[in-house]
Amino acid sequence: MEKIEHMTVATNGINMHIASIGRGPAILFLHGFPDLWYTWRHQLLALSSLGYRCIAPDLRGYGDTDAPVSVTEYTAFHVVGDLVGLLDLLGIDRVFLVGHDWGAIIAWHLCLFRPDRIKALVNMSVALYPRNPHKKPVERYRDLFGDDFYICRFQEPGEIEEDFAQIDTSKLIRRFLTPRSPKQIHVPKEIGFRGLPDPPALPSWLSEADVEYYASKFNLKGFSGGLNYYRCMNLTWELMAPWTGLQVKVPVKFMVGSLDLTYTIPGVKEYIHQGGFKKIVPFLQEVVVMEGVAHFLNQEKPDEVSAHIYDFIRKF
Repeated sequence: MEKIEHMTVATNGINMHIASIGRGPAILFLHGFPDLWYTWRHQLLALSSLGYRCIAPDLRGYGDTDAPVSVTEYTAFHVVGDLVGLLDLLGIDRVFLVGHDWGAIIAWHLCLFRPDRIKALVNMSVALYPRNPHKKPVERYRDLFGDDFYICRFQEPGEIEEDFAQIDTSKLIRRFLTPRSPKQIHVPKEIGFRGLPDPPALPSWLSEADVEYYASKFNLKGFSGGLNYYRCMNLTWELMAPWTGLQVKVPVKFMVGSLDLTYTIPGVKEYIHQGGFKKIVPFLQEVVVMEGVAHFLNQEKPDEVSAHIYDFIRKF
């Protein structure tokens, strides 16, 4: 880990922290919520040893990267702009791209907006879905799962932050990173995240030191930046109208754990495996379902995930 270099760069009006290691063709790793560059620590070491330049930023709002105060400065357009600026600053024309969770969503948008900058994509957990021009995404989730669904509960600025503030940050990180239930997350207001049960002992893939690293960064930065991605879902949807129906036309490998709650939403398995996904991602070459693995597959099964990334990008 001490071989990983850290630097801060100015891009798109913010200061962005990046972790990097290695030389060779560049791989850009994008994390999700509530996460950091640190989620990719195993992949940075593994793939740099195989001859790649590995770069993992703290995305806008996270870790040691700036967190603009305005809720509306967290659309996919803002975050993709940060990343294009980062590539320009580093002098990188085209990259291999790897995303997980919200990082996967941003990766899809980066491929939609700037396919000229992407050699190939390995995306995890969140598939790409065609834009529904008739209904905003938060309303679709509300119709499916009700007002207590976590994405709906995240919408009101300050409300969830107040809830989170009543919980020790280390405990909160454990509650986010360790669940293995494929059931959707519902958090009634009267219970809140503060009322959820503590998880059992840490799994073998997550150490106390890992939890404390996360907690130290979120104690400094807070959670508002990450939550604002959810609060901009409808705004991004509105701004994406000109891209309705556009396909992602870069080579893609998609990976998901069988216990991932993104995979157990009704209709998702059929969409991924029965041709719907391929219609909007025509160069989808592989779909990997990791049996018995939950949401944070890159941390839970680091060696397997690193091997899957390498086996795909080495073709290009």
